[in-house]
Amino acid sequence: MEAAMSVTPGAVTLILANPSPDSAAEVPGIVVQVVDLKPIGNRFTFMASDGKSKVKAMLPTHFVPEVRSGNLQNLGLIRVLDYTCNTIPNQSDKALIITKCEVVSQALESEIKNEVNKEEKKPAILLNPKEEHVVSSKPTNAPPPAPFVLKPKQELKSASQIVNEQRGNAAPAARLAITRRVHPLISLNPYQGNWVIKVRVTSKGNLRTYKNARGEGCVFNVELTDEDGTQIQATMFNDAAKKFYPMFDLGKVYYISKGSLRIANKQFKTVQNDYEMTLNDNAVVEEAEGEAFIPQIQYTFAKIDQLGPYVNGRELVDIIGVVQSVSSTLSVRRKIDNSTIPKRDIVVADDSNKTVTVTLWNDLATTVGQELLDIVDTAPIIAIKSLKVSDFQGVSLSTVSKSTIVANPDLPETQQLRAWYDSEGKGTSMASVGADMGASRAGGLRSMYNDRIFLSNITSDPNLGQDKPVYFSLNAYISLIKPDQTMWYRACKTCNKKVTEAIGSGFWCEGCQKNDAECSLR
Repeated sequence: MEAAMSVTPGAVTLILANPSPDSAAEVPGIVVQVVDLKPIGNRFTFMASDGKSKVKAMLPTHFVPEVRSGNLQNLGLIRVLDYTCNTIPNQSDKALIITKCEVVSQALESEIKNEVNKEEKKPAILLNPKEEHVVSSKPTNAPPPAPFVLKPKQELKSASQIVNEQRGNAAPAARLAITRRVHPLISLNPYQGNWVIKVRVTSKGNLRTYKNARGEGCVFNVELTDEDGTQIQATMFNDAAKKFYPMFDLGKVYYISKGSLRIANKQFKTVQNDYEMTLNDNAVVEEAEGEAFIPQIQYTFAKIDQLGPYVNGRELVDIIGVVQSVSSTLSVRRKIDNSTIPKRDIVVADDSNKTVTVTLWNDLATTVGQELLDIVDTAPIIAIKSLKVSDFQGVSLSTVSKSTIVANPDLPETQQLRAWYDSEGKGTSMASVGADMGASRAGGLRSMYNDRIFLSNITSDPNLGQDKPVYFSLNAYISLIKPDQTMWYRACKTCNKKVTEAIGSGFWCEGCQKNDAECSLR
């Protein structure tokens, strides 16, 4: 029992001697004691002790519930199953990043110190300096050794020569894996040195341009997922964006190295990770040809009749449904730069017996939208990831730069929807979720006056609309129009911005920096 509740002698020395094992099979199940356990952000750090030496360590994120549940406590024992060691900036010490472990024992009564197994001690050997002759262990009557043939000396290759030959013969995509160990995403942090990750592109945004006080540029980002299901967002700017945008393809697997990490901005992050990655022009990206591993794109589907709470919120939603109709492509002129962008509307239904309009923008409208138009007669099922929910027409959806659309995906939900549509959905009359928000039904038919309320219903409930949008009809009379405030403004005929009366005559536009004789009333 005491042996089971003990640490591995010299565990810290073993870890530091092999800071980055090539695989979990090389880790001999090292047991250490957890000392000075404390939270830092969303993780826990501690000192890993073997009774004689200590090293600063960090637990993996997915192990946090074990700590919060009390299964792992301070002074407890854990078995390290996989790890990597990182150098701490401006220090000679290293930090142990544990990527896989298991609890051996809960908290012991005290910290283990200077533990030595006395049974394994061997008596010291004293050498007599006078006895310099060599004593043979063979008996004097032993037969003479068998004759042997001398052969020419063979050329022996060093380990580095063998590795270099393997690199030369390997496919380009495999060289990163041979060069150094592939790290799981969960083990990465901003203080880590060289690393290589193997990830699948599960979301790819559009190449966008921007303009700020420092000048103009372009940017795009991707979401990367490793074989453990951990995700991270990677962003590229300017030259790096132009370099890597054509290289990254949605759904393909890549080896990536020489990137940098920083704390993720919670306001804009789109995946569950404390860090976000930046790839500059010096980053290395190689496609892993022939490599395949799950996961694919991960969805969190919302039913169409449950979209109300997401209206005008920051959270993006995923939906899956049957395509009912596809419009032709339209062009919309942007006010910012007067450019035109393509859009296309599709109507999608699901087994909640509701429909919703999804607006596709840019490339999705011209490429995927056209493909859906060609097969709309077959009632294809589409899965759309990352949609913005707005209150246009009550409730509507629109794509953003990171949205992805997959037609007839290989998912359990696809089979369920197909069975529902073929059996009953095809012949069911379905209403738009936006037109029916907040309305009641009478005999299966809806009247436009069923949701009418009085002004007293609004003024008597100060919490109305605080948690989620409320939709209703109102019949009222206009009792006052403020005489001191006009119902329009004077606008520039070029950019529609507000103008002021110029000295002398005409109207001055601050945006266009010019004086016009006429203006528009908007």
